[in-house]
Amino acid sequence: MAESSIMFVLEKLGNLVVQEASLLGEVEGQISLLRNELQWMSLFLEETSATRTDDRRLKLWMNQIRDAAYDAEDVIDEFVFRLEHKWQRRHHNLKFLGFLPTCVIFVDKLPIVHELNARIREINAKIEKILANKSNYRVEYPMASGVWSSSDEVVSWGGKRLPIVEEADEESMTRQAEAVKQMLKEGEMERRVVAIVGKGGLGKTTLAKKVYNDSEVKQHFSCHALVHVSQDYTILELLMEIANCIMTDRSLKRKKEDRLGEKVYDHLKEKRYLIVLDDVRSINVWQELSSYLPESNKSRVLITTRNQQIASHAHAKLYPLRPLSEKESWELFCKKTFLVGSTSPPECPAELEDLGKKITEKCRGLPLAIVVSGGLISRKEKTRASWEKILKSMEWHLSQGLDLRSGILAWSYSDLPYFLKSCFLYCGIFPEDYDIKADKLMQMWIAEGFVQRRGEEIVEDVAEDYLEELIHRSMIHAARRKWDGRVKSCRIHDLLHNLAISKARDTKFFEVHPNIIFAYPFNPRRLIAHDPQNVFQHLHGCRLLRSLICSIDLPQVSFMSCLGTKSLAVLDLTLRNDHSSQHLEIPEEIGEFIHLKYFSFKNAHGISFPWSIGKLGNLQILDLRNSSLVIPFSIWKLHQLRHLYVGSSKILSQPIMERCFSGHLGLDKMSNLQTLYLEPYSWLESCGLQKLTQLRKLYLYGRSFKNSSEFYPFNLVELKLEECHLKQDPMLTLNKLPNLRVLKLMRSSYIGEKMTCSSRGFSQLEFLRLEGLDKLKELQVEEGAMPTLETLQIAHCEEMKKLPHELSKLKKLRQVNLVRMNRQLIKGFETAGGKEFEYHLHN
Repeated sequence: MAESSIMFVLEKLGNLVVQEASLLGEVEGQISLLRNELQWMSLFLEETSATRTDDRRLKLWMNQIRDAAYDAEDVIDEFVFRLEHKWQRRHHNLKFLGFLPTCVIFVDKLPIVHELNARIREINAKIEKILANKSNYRVEYPMASGVWSSSDEVVSWGGKRLPIVEEADEESMTRQAEAVKQMLKEGEMERRVVAIVGKGGLGKTTLAKKVYNDSEVKQHFSCHALVHVSQDYTILELLMEIANCIMTDRSLKRKKEDRLGEKVYDHLKEKRYLIVLDDVRSINVWQELSSYLPESNKSRVLITTRNQQIASHAHAKLYPLRPLSEKESWELFCKKTFLVGSTSPPECPAELEDLGKKITEKCRGLPLAIVVSGGLISRKEKTRASWEKILKSMEWHLSQGLDLRSGILAWSYSDLPYFLKSCFLYCGIFPEDYDIKADKLMQMWIAEGFVQRRGEEIVEDVAEDYLEELIHRSMIHAARRKWDGRVKSCRIHDLLHNLAISKARDTKFFEVHPNIIFAYPFNPRRLIAHDPQNVFQHLHGCRLLRSLICSIDLPQVSFMSCLGTKSLAVLDLTLRNDHSSQHLEIPEEIGEFIHLKYFSFKNAHGISFPWSIGKLGNLQILDLRNSSLVIPFSIWKLHQLRHLYVGSSKILSQPIMERCFSGHLGLDKMSNLQTLYLEPYSWLESCGLQKLTQLRKLYLYGRSFKNSSEFYPFNLVELKLEECHLKQDPMLTLNKLPNLRVLKLMRSSYIGEKMTCSSRGFSQLEFLRLEGLDKLKELQVEEGAMPTLETLQIAHCEEMKKLPHELSKLKKLRQVNLVRMNRQLIKGFETAGGKEFEYHLHN
């Protein structure tokens, strides 16, 4: 990952020159020399990023390059921190600092500049020796065959997403799903266990999900849950996942295992249920969990496992999953390789067929290997010379002593362009079998500096293209997609998860606790601690630490331990029990994390942020969802914020005296905001949202309003309202928003009885959801309204007796989803031609 490190340092050097140009006179020569050397290194590594790296001398040389880049980054960060810290300290003691002569301020910073000059001179000397070693020790860096070339680029997907071929042949998967469905539905009254058994990469999870989501299966079983069983599972966690699928009781998370197990048992005992346990690797899972699953009512448990002994221990009826046939393998390969951008059935050119079949044969019928290979090849030139190089590269990776699956996955990883390698490895920071929120993942990529700007595009759009590229290559899997086809959440196959962790360890990309060996010096770049235990006592003095992602029980330890490093860019903390924040105090020193760009703090309640949070001038993402905190008004100083998720936390108002002396601080100054999720207060009435020209997504929760005109930002694309208790019809105002594509009016957002979509209103609206509007009786749609609407969802609006017949005139409306609605409405909808739509009904 040396090339990624260099690109990040180059960006920081550029920012340093711009921000501190007046100070860098004597350092300018050394900085220019460093930039030039790093640019050449970056170009060299980029062009050869997929080269075979079995040469130990080559690996050593690349590690030294990476370490030199890290040293440069550390020097820059420390320089910026010391300048900022000196300014803040003087500003605190001397309120008249702004009136001091510029020369006084300049002289005050000269010692720091002299030290910067010396440190960069040392790094340049170190780099010169590294470059000399390449020649002295004859380190070779030959180009590999079939690598990512400079002509390749990540496709800009844009708009609606193209279909992705998953790790299965559709025809074969449908046939297998029918067989498993029959095994679930037939047989005796008592509970039965069915097990899909096969080695990794055969598509067990894909098959289980296809069965689980089947409409017939949903109708046959009244209660459903799908749970992924990780290697470090606990029965309490598995029970909680099952409970979350079958119940809505929020108090469940505070119960112990036996009490939670009793609740699950009691809920299931009178129902015909289906529980799917995906990727079971230990007999203990069934031994410990089965007592909480009642044996009655033709209920079923579906297990996926690689180990037939586990299935036998559970007395399961086996469905062995076999590799694909030669014909099925070839068809899947062609779909993955030739489908994108094509409207006709995928077909391999005759001159490439023999090479394509040789590649497919090496996958030995493993669907994961086939789609990964096809995803890689689809990005290459469709020429014989190109495919011959690809085959040679594949054969080389398979000759390195790895098993088939590991060899092909390592080959696919090596083919990634350098900027996608970092993004892929980052997926390894999440626990195995974890449902990764796409927005969170992309925002962390951006904060880490992995996403490169591309023309005038915003970095969020570039990050989304990176994500789609990894999905197309089958390096990660789109678990759920939004209404418009964009990724909502993703997962990574456990074999690829293992690969990400292995490569990250080799390149010192991140360290995962508890797999860490605390050898001196303990200085990780990124630290992942899902079960931290004693890890925090080792953090003090970790000057290299740039990212800390952890789930913790003792937050007071974590914050104080983090203060050993002032260079964190990413801080992601999740509290694991409800009582862990009772005695937590966030120290004033949190304001010293001036490099922080991403800060997430989950499950924290009843504590306050210090005023110094307003010093985090580089913060771009603040995520406090699932927390209830008290936030000082100084948060409105964070003008670089792009995504602000406050949730139910409370932002204090600025005192009048403070406003007189320091000026008004408010939401209207946050000109970079793209996403805003918070509970509205008086600031909304005083300043409105019109000044937030970049705002695209707005979610307001709570508080009564006079009317919806108070939240009318012109460029808004997505709006969600909940518990706002609007008395006036919000459609009368919101229908004028010219760019609005998504509108969600949730529980008690409107308390009126009638809602009208007027003619020519909502000209761009594509998705409309109405949920929990208890008093709504009538929805009126005038002719010409919502001409672009594609999806309509209405849930828990029991007072509605009918839907407007004008819906049938909406030419683009394709899907209607009705959940817990009046039977009279559903009957009338079907009678009026509702069956013309793709629609779903849920009781």
